[in-house]
Amino acid sequence: MNDSSWGAPQGAGYRSTPEMGAPPAGPAYDVHAAQQTRPMPIVPDVPDAGRDADDRDDRNGDAARVSGPLFRDEKPQEPMSTPLPPPPQKKRAGRDLRAAIGVGVGLGALVVGSLFIVKAVFVGVVVLAVVVGLWELTSRLKERKGINAPLVPLAVGGAAMVVAGYVRESEGAWVAMALTALAVLVWRMTEPPEGYLKDVTAGVFAVFYVPFLATFVAMMLTADDGAWRVLTFLLLTVVSDTGAYAVGWRFGTHKLAPRISPGKTREGLFGAVGFAMVAGALCMEFLIDGGTWWQGLLIGLAVAASATLGDLGESMIKRDLGIKDMGTLLPGHGGIMDRLDSLLPSAPVVWLLLVLFVGSG
Repeated sequence: MNDSSWGAPQGAGYRSTPEMGAPPAGPAYDVHAAQQTRPMPIVPDVPDAGRDADDRDDRNGDAARVSGPLFRDEKPQEPMSTPLPPPPQKKRAGRDLRAAIGVGVGLGALVVGSLFIVKAVFVGVVVLAVVVGLWELTSRLKERKGINAPLVPLAVGGAAMVVAGYVRESEGAWVAMALTALAVLVWRMTEPPEGYLKDVTAGVFAVFYVPFLATFVAMMLTADDGAWRVLTFLLLTVVSDTGAYAVGWRFGTHKLAPRISPGKTREGLFGAVGFAMVAGALCMEFLIDGGTWWQGLLIGLAVAASATLGDLGESMIKRDLGIKDMGTLLPGHGGIMDRLDSLLPSAPVVWLLLVLFVGSG
């Protein structure tokens, strides 16, 4: 190693000393030249700036490509880790549509067939729906809230109310309702008094909510064109629900009552009103004796409102109970009460408007 590399002083006054050692002998050695000669600096190999990337790769060879980056502080590029956005998903219904359609068609065939063949058979279908609905309601109340509404007097009294409405119309329905409520009060006395008030209150509520409202369907049937009145009532309610579902599923963006039923939208309500009014005009014009299209528009509007309120009302009950459906008897629909929710409150509305527009028949 040359001493100049350590920063030794240089210049004309430089002399070798004994301590530093004598220069080697020989004619080829020039002391003055040795004093003036400086070592060449060690320059690291760097890539030529004037060469392109391909020339540099060729010079470095395969080893550079295998060993990694050329410089120590150079980091290899990592692939982009930003996830791609998921593909847009198609809107899907919350239930099994095939099962729902199949069950709906089967129930419709049963109801319409019994309605136009033998009226008494249709009354039996209504009684069966009422008893099953009461069973579902009282079972959910007991499971979720510990409320023991007595089922036996409710079922017997509910069936009697529907039959009394068909045989004696409104007078028979009111008397049967009063007797059923009294039977609930007495039946519950056979058990301990704890919870008596809440049990009988729930029982009386069930009497009004299910069998009493269903009695108006039986009273519609007593008219001369009773079968067509009941068919109009059923069609308007079903069309209202279908219009709300179809329009709300396709165009719904504004929630109607998010704290009660998050799936319902204002657009769906407009769909229910439009579909029901058109169906009402057609039914009153072609199915009901003495009816006119403008009366059908009013009935359709009223049914859309009552069906929506009925649906929201049962949604409130189910939210309070912490359940999604009242039962599981009907695949794609839930329970019987999940189908009666819009029918029950619409029955007295249609019965009253038909009586006002065309009489009791």
